[in-house]
Amino acid sequence: MSQMIDAGMMQRLADEMEIRRVVDAIDTTVDAKDWAACRAYFLDTIDVDFSSLAGGSPARIAADDLVGGWQRNLYADKKSHHMRSNHRVTLGGDQAEVWSKGYAFNMLPSPTGSDLWEVWGDYRHTLARTAEGWKVSGMALFVTYARGNERARDFVQQE
Repeated sequence: MSQMIDAGMMQRLADEMEIRRVVDAIDTTVDAKDWAACRAYFLDTIDVDFSSLAGGSPARIAADDLVGGWQRNLYADKKSHHMRSNHRVTLGGDQAEVWSKGYAFNMLPSPTGSDLWEVWGDYRHTLARTAEGWKVSGMALFVTYARGNERARDFVQQE
């Protein structure tokens, strides 16, 4: 027996697929070091909370500063791999929230100790529908476990 799917349900499904694509594409562009493409997924100002990873407090910052920080930290010689799964999308008009499970590693050749640092956690992304499509308005990571060489995560090349 077939069921008719109304236009509202079709729009909801399309929105959910696009929202998942956006949050996943951030990981893909970060690992590819395609900073212009990565920046395009964010509103100009975003709410960030990486306090469970690096200390500090949640903040509202320019997306250029967030992506610029990633670019400085994840320079060409530092390898990274980010992935997420188990997306739970909540839609409310032109606003959305996505919770997902995340895993990432940074790899940096090291003369001593491990080359690898890994982290597992839960991500929360908030998004807003714009004329250009869904854009991230906020991003938070809630670390559940991390291990490895902190130098692989923290080391920034001197210019």
